[in-house]
Amino acid sequence: MASSSCLWLLALAFLLGSCASLALGHLDPPAPLPLVIWHGMGDSCCNPLSMGAIKKMVEKKIPGIHVLSLEIGKTLREDVENSFFLNVNSQVTTVCQILAKDPKLQQGYNAMGFSQGGQFLRAVAQRCPSPPMVNLISVGGQHQGVFGLPRCPGESSHICDFIRKTLNAGAYNKAIQERLVQAEYWHDPIREDIYRNHSIFLADINQERGVNESYKKNLMALKKFVMVKFLNDTIVDPVDSEWFGFYRSGQAKETIPLQESTLYTQKTVMDHRPSPWCPERRPISLDTQWTKTLPPKASSKERNSHQKHVFNIQGKKWEDRLGLKAMDKAGQLVFLALEGDHLQLSEEWFYAHIIPFLE
Repeated sequence: MASSSCLWLLALAFLLGSCASLALGHLDPPAPLPLVIWHGMGDSCCNPLSMGAIKKMVEKKIPGIHVLSLEIGKTLREDVENSFFLNVNSQVTTVCQILAKDPKLQQGYNAMGFSQGGQFLRAVAQRCPSPPMVNLISVGGQHQGVFGLPRCPGESSHICDFIRKTLNAGAYNKAIQERLVQAEYWHDPIREDIYRNHSIFLADINQERGVNESYKKNLMALKKFVMVKFLNDTIVDPVDSEWFGFYRSGQAKETIPLQESTLYTQKTVMDHRPSPWCPERRPISLDTQWTKTLPPKASSKERNSHQKHVFNIQGKKWEDRLGLKAMDKAGQLVFLALEGDHLQLSEEWFYAHIIPFLE
């Protein structure tokens, strides 16, 4: 009986101590959200001078954090090669599977993508909502793509020379699209129709061919979407793509910000019915002059029929097709800028401006 009484008293004391801790707020703080990192072109998951250094910086400031730096391939060499030559859609699918199987990520995680890793992780956010991404930080990502590859640093420069020539020769060739990563986010502002119809990655995640409502819903579920732009960037062309801006359509000199782009402002309709002049289901701007698509010798009867078809569309209006306007108004978009070339940031700047989104 004495032993039972002692055990009962110990249990009571433990219970009272626990209640006191609750009342005084002496519980251990919740574990920090895990962080998933995706490196850029020509880099690897674990380079001690790049992603390895970033991982250490985060772990130094946020003790106990789980950091997963994505390795695409079985070796570091494969990881680097795949950043040039492995289909982006396949990479995104693989990453979604990795995240879904990681037990440490199931309650949510933050994500940070460097250069092309920024738009790749946005694709993950849009396509794979489970486990949930909380904050997305894009460091020098090209969310409206690139139209030029000015230079590549370090040991990958010879590969970039080859890529530049290939892109200039035929970025939208099916074989090139399937096998060359940079072609998949190549955005030709002079030939927008060709880009929309043949880009197998960027045109899809930017809703250029049709609206996938789940893409919009999943992106808008982010708490914060942080975009970092390097003001003296010599690698990304145009640099405004790092803030979702791009060249004004039809030329490659004047750039416009996200807030002036059709992605943000344009109202569109989706034509669900084929016609002799519009054989494909495609987005149609409300101000499009469709008579321009008619054959030069079309009869007046054909023109009248075509106009009736165009303005009697049984479709759906698109507005803010990625949700970026709504996110901007709600304060979910964060635009950060710093002096320096591509991905050149100091520890001090990183600690002051990036760590707060991870804590």
